[in-house]
Amino acid sequence: MDLLEIDGSYGEGGGQIVRTALALSTLTQRPIRIFNIRKGRKNSGLKNQHIAAIEVLKQLCDAESNDIDVGSEELIYRPKNIKCRRLEVDIGTAGSISLLMQAITLPLLFGNRKTELVIKGGTSGLGQMPIDYFQNIYLHILNRYCRDISVKLYKRGYFPKGGGEVLVNIKPRFKINKYNNFEELRKDISENVQEISFHQQGILSQIKGISHASSVLMKSEVAERQARSAEITLKKLQVPVSIINEYRDTLSIGSGISLFAKFTINGDVAISLGASSYGELKKSAEEVGKEAALNLIEEINSNAPVDSHLADNLVPLLIFGGSFMTSRITEHTKTNVWVVNKFFPNSLIIEGNLVKFVKI
Repeated sequence: MDLLEIDGSYGEGGGQIVRTALALSTLTQRPIRIFNIRKGRKNSGLKNQHIAAIEVLKQLCDAESNDIDVGSEELIYRPKNIKCRRLEVDIGTAGSISLLMQAITLPLLFGNRKTELVIKGGTSGLGQMPIDYFQNIYLHILNRYCRDISVKLYKRGYFPKGGGEVLVNIKPRFKINKYNNFEELRKDISENVQEISFHQQGILSQIKGISHASSVLMKSEVAERQARSAEITLKKLQVPVSIINEYRDTLSIGSGISLFAKFTINGDVAISLGASSYGELKKSAEEVGKEAALNLIEEINSNAPVDSHLADNLVPLLIFGGSFMTSRITEHTKTNVWVVNKFFPNSLIIEGNLVKFVKI
């Protein structure tokens, strides 16, 4: 089969193109060539988490690739049949565990059997989905496509050393090896799984959160101060706020907070919105908590049911049908729609803040 050519510098030109293309290539068995990877970025080319994702996929589906390393700006990737099993993956840095999961989760949802992954790396930081957000927001969406998916956090990993550790278990419901081709799988899922349909935010009922920090910051009450600052900022919303404070031993010193706004529609729990912030040098714990709270309030005030961070993660799932309204269309979301349309031409469109499936 001819290689699908993908320009890695398109749109925001980040690693999202690589991750989404790897996931769709593995699922559809379509070989790809990505060139100009992260071109124009300060440090262009593949990063550790991309290399780790490719190595995982090589082991899970006997994929082949050209010789690659950190900084490589071209990737040729040829997947084969998915054969799930237990694997241990070490990104080796504070490279994002959640971002690595973006590249491998979609195909593993439809693997031939259960997958168990132990992944070591970063659990929160600049430009990445915190593992707490993955667990509390994204995981609930993914669960509709499989028998079960769980992500357990054992260790937190902050920049620069990482060292975080999570256990991921995925039990497939639709096993791709039982279908003659991807289109048969897609049709079965479309007919038997409720498609994504998020258009109404609902009524705000409560806000939950996790404020975390390295154990050495316990005396300074960093987690508590982050939480208190967030609670003060969120007070104007006049709903119950419950934030858990957590300390863990870590290789590098760090902190962060993730907040989740819970909504109901006709008394039933609806989709949640999320926002996060993380500690940095010369950034007080109070600033971290307030920043996360203000970001969450902005998402709530948009009246959209999908926050701007979840939107680009939902885009690949629209190949099974559906649509959603988001608070704003980011460059990440636009780029992901473009990547999906490379595999399935004109299948997704953006109308205002609505992203929807048209046809395949």
